[in-house]
Amino acid sequence: MLRKTLFTPNEEEKATREGFGEGLVVAGKKNATIVALCADLTDSTKMDLFKKEFPLRFFEVGITEQAMSGLASGMAAMGYNPFIASYAMFSPGRNWEQIRTLIAYNDQPVKVVGAHAGISVGPDGATHQALEDIAIMRAMPNMNILVPCDAVEAKAMTEFLGSFEKPAYLRLTREKTPVLLEEGTPFSFGKASILYIPQNKFGKSYIHKTAIIGCGPILYEALLAARELEKEGIGATVINMSTIKPLDTDFLLRLSRDVHSFVTVEEAQVHGGLGGAVAEYMSAHKPIKIVSVGVQDTFGQSGKPKELYEEYGLTANHIMEAVKSSLA
Repeated sequence: MLRKTLFTPNEEEKATREGFGEGLVVAGKKNATIVALCADLTDSTKMDLFKKEFPLRFFEVGITEQAMSGLASGMAAMGYNPFIASYAMFSPGRNWEQIRTLIAYNDQPVKVVGAHAGISVGPDGATHQALEDIAIMRAMPNMNILVPCDAVEAKAMTEFLGSFEKPAYLRLTREKTPVLLEEGTPFSFGKASILYIPQNKFGKSYIHKTAIIGCGPILYEALLAARELEKEGIGATVINMSTIKPLDTDFLLRLSRDVHSFVTVEEAQVHGGLGGAVAEYMSAHKPIKIVSVGVQDTFGQSGKPKELYEEYGLTANHIMEAVKSSLA
């Protein structure tokens, strides 16, 4: 049974990396084989919480993401459950080949944690804005990809990964973003969940109906868009596809029977990302009109997160336009 979480306005804001830090401590208490390795970004990735709680199970390796991957693979081969963390531009960006050969190829249960991903890293600019990370990791055999919508889901995902015996990539953001889920909401690996259903559930008053399928904190913009569309008589259900790989294809097929179109939303390159994954599967199994909202084959730039969301077409207004385009 798929979880249905209805969106309600929440003034609380919290970064997904904070949820990860809290979840890693909880996981560490449950599983003594968990170790954490960081590439000189302990505070930024929120691994400092684990370091404080379990100093003998934490390893600061310095600015050596490639070596960190090798160390983690060796630890995993010896029965440990390693988490490795850095900025996503450096891991999996800088050490992709080591992750591929030493972790994924050997099917070692190392958890790669990429923090500060997406365009919302803001002033750090294009060199630090990881937009291609989902695509490069999705192409890798044996790799699983998780993108939490908020800090609550990030914490739950991390606790799950603490006992997950496969390689995985956990994508985190830097900025504080609205908390969308209730504290304690469970995480179901490989399963999509419904964040919002129009109140009259596609009653006769609606002009059209569509599904907005997203991942990450940008889902807040999707929720705002769905509420505004509802005022215009357009029904849009909002789906949290927080597991990118494996994709919940059964859910997509069921969903496609009830809507006229899909709109995918992500803070990443649409080529090879969630939009690409959904389009690849649906084109082969049940063609449906799909419009993708995300970064469109370009690099980022320096700026405030809100300014960049506007510049790259990631706001609620842009999502509304995409929905209308998908129904045209």
